Amino acid sequence: MRPLFLFLAVAAFSAAAPSRASSTPSGLSDALLARSMLNPGGWARIARFDNSHPRGAWRGWEYPRTVYALVFEFSGVLWLYTDCDGTQSLSRTLHTVARDEANPEPLFRAIEPGIGGWEWVEAPRSPPDSSSPVPPRACFIESIRAANLRMALGRETREPKLLLYYFDAPGGWVGHTVLLFRSGGSLSAIDSENSERPIRLPFYVGDNLRSIASYLGGRPVSAVRTFPVPVLKEAPAERWASLPAKPAGNG
Repeated sequence: MRPLFLFLAVAAFSAAAPSRASSTPSGLSDALLARSMLNPGGWARIARFDNSHPRGAWRGWEYPRTVYALVFEFSGVLWLYTDCDGTQSLSRTLHTVARDEANPEPLFRAIEPGIGGWEWVEAPRSPPDSSSPVPPRACFIESIRAANLRMALGRETREPKLLLYYFDAPGGWVGHTVLLFRSGGSLSAIDSENSERPIRLPFYVGDNLRSIASYLGGRPVSAVRTFPVPVLKEAPAERWASLPAKPAGNG
């Protein structure tokens, strides 16, 4: 078991400091919408938390009293998405997904010790709706969707991976996620918050992840990490094309 880098365990994937808007009731609809953007064959569940602690565990951020979250597996790690926090790694180690799925409570409390209680929310998967807005702070999930859509449409998408990069901020690190892939002999990126159109990276950034992240982010970065995107076994193009694709909020 390889431990995840600490910044993955504590930092939200947000391009700006997140606001602490209430996660109820919009938090449930955002979690459900985020789930619809993922591979329907993957493990993903909705959780509801009662927060008895007045402040969040990291950087003094405040959490709402009731929080809805999407818990999902990607690239050998369990992740947690909320509309008030973006996406962060729930697993503390790589390749322990089965154990983490069976007993997630210690992982929830590692993120927010003030959890007074929690439960899974049983909600059927709704069909994708292209008229729905993209949930806020969902750049991580948007990047997964962008990869799945390209592969479903048969577009060249070699070595797809998520690039996670982080900047220093007064309250700690803030981060952002984009899709990286090779096509036509060059390296390209999709930043779904801004456009679904690929960005062809200039030759001078090479394969250096920090250089790539600094080029995309427009300033030096503090840390980077990548996670490979699994190739879909079945790729219904109509499904991915019908998912929300309107940039909204920070991810």
